[in-house]
Amino acid sequence: MESFNYFNYYTEIEEHFWKKRGTHLLVSPLDWAIVETWQKAGIPLGVVLKGIDRAFESWERSKRAAGGRQLKTLAYCVDAVLDAAAEAQEAAAGTGPELKRTGSAAEPFSRAELRKYVERNAARLRGSAQKQQEGRPALAGRLEETARRLEELLPIIDSLSPLDLEDLERRVTVLEEKLSAAFSADVEEEALLAIRREMDRSLAPYRRKMSAEQLAQLERQYVQKRLFEHFGAPRLSFFYLT
Repeated sequence: MESFNYFNYYTEIEEHFWKKRGTHLLVSPLDWAIVETWQKAGIPLGVVLKGIDRAFESWERSKRAAGGRQLKTLAYCVDAVLDAAAEAQEAAAGTGPELKRTGSAAEPFSRAELRKYVERNAARLRGSAQKQQEGRPALAGRLEETARRLEELLPIIDSLSPLDLEDLERRVTVLEEKLSAAFSADVEEEALLAIRREMDRSLAPYRRKMSAEQLAQLERQYVQKRLFEHFGAPRLSFFYLT
């Protein structure tokens, strides 16, 4: 993933999709999960936007579009984005090694923005920990520990040294993955069942268009997003800062 695009990845895709539709639409959990799978697969932003353009062109030519229906979800764009990614990979296969840029690139966020984001997430984690203290003390402890680990990043953010944002992202991603595992272990069976039913309804129209691997990754992202919402915990990745 290009470092320039990484942290504005979702915002750019969301705005492009809105422009193609001609109107804003509430972002669905399925759309969030789809964008996360593209981001984790390392599909460059420009390739995603190219695929979305192709999907809209296909939609306009289809019989469904003749009835005036609008394209409402990014799920329709999955095939076109993956095709564009495959083409980009093939085109790059014959090129030489990419030259790395010299000099320091501008940081995508100010130090003040990063500090505020980390502090806010730590506070939200502690609020969630308080709610879980009585019924789930072990989970509450995990949430509190995660808040402390987040706050350990503040001296790094405040330092005068050049900021390695990629390393910070790795650190918060590890914390997020540990939380996700704790949530999966502690969630009530009925709550998890409800999440999976909701996911199945959302994915039903698109299952035949996706490979088993694509579906498995999308399902993981969807369930993870819903579990964080269920326990009132914030996502920690800087991907969500925007």
